[in-house]
Amino acid sequence: MSDDVGKKNEVERISIEDIPNENDRFHRFTLIGWWNQARLREAKVLVVGAGALGNEIIKNLALLGVGNLFIVDMDNIENSNLSRSVLYRAQDNGKPKAQVAAERAREIFSEMNVHYFVGNSVYDLGTGVYHWADIVLGGLDNREARLSINRNCWKVNKPWIDGAIEKIDGVARVFVPDGACYECTMSDTDWELLNKRRSCNLLTRAEMQGGKTPTTPTISSIIAGIQCQEAVKILHGLDTFAGKGLYFNGLSADSYLVEYPKKDSCYSHDTAEQIISLEKRSDETTLREILDIAREELGNDTLLELGREILTKFICPDCGEEEDCFMSLGKVKVEMAICPHCGKDREFETIFSFVGNESCLDKTLTDLGVPKFDIIWARGSRFVGFELAGDKPDLFYPENQPMKEGKET
Repeated sequence: MSDDVGKKNEVERISIEDIPNENDRFHRFTLIGWWNQARLREAKVLVVGAGALGNEIIKNLALLGVGNLFIVDMDNIENSNLSRSVLYRAQDNGKPKAQVAAERAREIFSEMNVHYFVGNSVYDLGTGVYHWADIVLGGLDNREARLSINRNCWKVNKPWIDGAIEKIDGVARVFVPDGACYECTMSDTDWELLNKRRSCNLLTRAEMQGGKTPTTPTISSIIAGIQCQEAVKILHGLDTFAGKGLYFNGLSADSYLVEYPKKDSCYSHDTAEQIISLEKRSDETTLREILDIAREELGNDTLLELGREILTKFICPDCGEEEDCFMSLGKVKVEMAICPHCGKDREFETIFSFVGNESCLDKTLTDLGVPKFDIIWARGSRFVGFELAGDKPDLFYPENQPMKEGKET
């Protein structure tokens, strides 16, 4: 046998051995030169919103073999969801979207660690979940939730990909720290509409939860597909259209990119220098304990900030009655603002920053309306977050979750 023939056979032998197993479910993916299936298996993805867009996002992530998923949604399934949501069935009506979506994701990819949370992403979800995630994908229909995601992602230095759809049009936007963010894209009209949503002294009104956006399953598939494809690129360390939005016009089938300028004065551009994990629970830990820890770490002038405003007191301007009331402002209903003594509308006081002389420092964080697995922010010699890691098991492994045994990677 000549040397040339021997070399040829050696090349052929190595080539045949390197071909992935065709019986592997991800065989076709691995034929892509840069693809790293192990990276996707290790990835931790937070999906906020399990409606039409969220369904397509979750389905795609399961098909791609993403290993760890956390789904957040506050709504229950309605009959009108069935025409736009691939994961839901008629028998699911009335069930929480997040729970059913988690179950169906596991049916698609049984090896996926799926967690879900039924609640409001703005007021009920601890920021620790954003810190846990490698990337966040949004399938939302309101500005308040998008702004909340944006600020949480920036604080913990995580990228997120926003999707929005209406009729047969849509947009996907990629935001990464150090670039333009969602708040940078907001116009005066956006802020006006957001403030209307927060109107009536910022109290929640059921009728202000937003109208129903007309959409189709086709545009959901298109925009969610773009979101997931950009997520795959980020997870592989590839370039994306960060700081830009890809707009798709369904009637003309045109698509184009828009670049967003970064606003130096943007309030969202606030990234913690460090996140310190504390094995403490929100229902057992007081604000004073966290302040003491923060001042030991960052100096005696350190102050604390919560991730959301806390209502502290109702005040009736008519009869003068006052009522202490500690809870997340997002939990306050309009009827709670009515004075029980004279029936007039009451004013109220709120707080989110603490310097050490407040009367509520010895209340537990739960009593103050802080959600489980949240991060308490401290500003002293540095800007640092203190994560309530003791809450993580409650949030990730509640008894009613359709989870397999074990923990996520």
